[in-house]
This record gives sequence, C-alpha cells and structure tokens, in this order.
Amino acid sequence: MWPFKRKTETRSAMAAGYTAQIIAARESYVAGVSGIAELTATVQTCVSLWESAFAQADVTGTDLLDRRTMALIARSAAIRGEAVLLIRDRLIPCADWDLSTKDGTPRAYRVTVPEAGGSTSTTVLAAEVLHLRLGVDPVAPWTGQAPLRRASLTASLLHEIETALRDTWRDAPIGSQIAHMPEGSADDMAAMRSAFKGRRGSALIVEGVAQAVGAGMHPNAGKVPDQLTPDLQRAMPADLLDAARGAICAAYGVLPAMFSLSAQGPLVREAQRHLAGWILQPMAELLAEEASAKLGGAVMIDVGRPLQAFDAGGRARALSQLIEAMGRAKELGLSPEELAGALKAVNWGGGDALA
Repeated sequence: MWPFKRKTETRSAMAAGYTAQIIAARESYVAGVSGIAELTATVQTCVSLWESAFAQADVTGTDLLDRRTMALIARSAAIRGEAVLLIRDRLIPCADWDLSTKDGTPRAYRVTVPEAGGSTSTTVLAAEVLHLRLGVDPVAPWTGQAPLRRASLTASLLHEIETALRDTWRDAPIGSQIAHMPEGSADDMAAMRSAFKGRRGSALIVEGVAQAVGAGMHPNAGKVPDQLTPDLQRAMPADLLDAARGAICAAYGVLPAMFSLSAQGPLVREAQRHLAGWILQPMAELLAEEASAKLGGAVMIDVGRPLQAFDAGGRARALSQLIEAMGRAKELGLSPEELAGALKAVNWGGGDALA
C-alpha cells in the first residue's frame, strides 16, 4: 500500500521562500553560462587575453597551479564567472557542480568530472575544492557571474547586430539589379533571363518597359537599372556594432581603443596595464587567497611582471630622480628621518594616509 495518502503536495509560493531562492540562483547560474554572445569574435578575443595572461603568470608557493590549469581557470572565469577544481594530486576541472552552504559559505560540493566516455560525480567537502568566483551576487554569494551576464543588454545587442549582418550578407541580393529591356518575344526574354542566371552581382532580373508601365511606373524609369542592394547605411550597423563591441570589451576590462586602427604603441601599453592592474591582478589575488586557504601554503600570483604591464621608462626616470634626490639629501646632511618625512609629504612612503 502506498504510504502517502495525500495525492497533492502544497508548496509555498512566497517570493522569499526557499524554493524561489533556489530557482533564482539556478536561473542566474544558467544565464551566466549560456550567454548569447559567447561565440562572437569580440568575446573570444577578450577571453583569449584573460587566458594568455593567466597562462604566463608567475605562481609561487604551489606546483598545482601550472600554466595549463591557469589558462583553464581564466577561460572558465571569463565565460562562466567562476571556476571549480577538485583538489587531488593535481587540480581536476569540474564541468558542473552543486553545493550546500552554511551562513552563505559553501560547506560541501557535489561535483561532476568530465571523462572521455561520460562523467563521474562525487561529493566532497569545501576544503577539497578550489572555487574562484567573480562578480558575486549578494543574493547568492556562493556563485559568480560572467561579464556577459553583467552586460546582458549589450551582449544581446551585439548578438542581434551580428546575426542581422550575417543574414543580410547571406540572403540579400547584394549587387543585383533589375534591368529594364525593350519588349520582345517570350523566347527572347527567356533566353535573356537564362543568360544572366548565376552571375552574382550582375543584372539577375530582366523586366520589360511595358511591365513597368503596367505596374504604374513612368516609362522613363526603364532607362536606369534599379538596384536591389539593401541600404544598410541608414540602419547604422557600423556605429551600433562598434558601440556594442566597445561595451563588451569594457565589461572584460579591455580598453576599446586598443583595437582602433589608429592605435599606437603607448595606447596599447596603457591598455595592457589597465587590463593587468584593474582586472587580472585582482582576479589573481582572489585565486591566490583561495589557493592559500585550501592548499596549505602561502600562494602568490603575479600577472603584471610577465605582461610587462608597467611603464619601464617612467620607472627608470623615477628611480633616477629618487637616487638623485637621495644623493642631494646626503650632500645637505639630512638625516634618514628627515628624508622619510619629505617622502611622506609627497605621498611616497608608508603612513601617507592614502589607505
């Protein structure tokens, strides 16, 4: 006998209920994974910059974060907003995962490891998992959000524009014309039409002057061929495409001016410094903090030095001026305390009240 006598189950429909929170968290996770602009060249360019930067980062304190693993973490973080790796004798990337939390902090994971013949699932504690999260939502602090998720409107616009341009170039009769010809016999017109068949960009359609008059057109209109190429300039696809691409690049921390045709070396170097200093190095610090807590040792990750993301000429000039100032201070007989006070006065030293 069926042990449950009630045939219906009543669940709470409150917005703050447990079921609503789980559905909202899962929706955020799925939407962050399946961004509609993931396959565009703009997004893949930004993802490749993240991946390449992490692949050549300096990692000290552990051998588990090798270059291949660092590149995989960067790509997963760029597309999904988070990366989960199972800690064993090496770091094993997870294709999917579920977790339980306590006080908003992950306590245990059920991870799925991809295999060539399928996948395997296992349940582990949070200390056995390396979990990098970006763009954390306060509603679900145990999940991350991809840049495309945080710029969903721009991603949708970029996707729609590129789709429209693709369909236009594929289906529109670009370069085709309607050629108005004098009236002739049916056989002559059929032969004329067959002669134009397959000549892309040429006159593909032949129309008699009498047909144009019957359609309400003036007979003089038959003297000039009618263009069938769509006028895309009025829709401003180039401007909209550039704006959408620029917004996507900005969401990934890449300065849009870096891809300008007139970009020079100083601009490219500043864009690299911006990407390394404001986007990649904070990500590296988050990953290093997580690795230090889970791998049992102090881990440090430096992205700036391999990328040369600093002004070498400016540093050299600053060092030269600093040495010159120290030598001048020594000539004047200033004590180290007096020199430290002078450096502090120009915000160059500890305790300058910047933090």
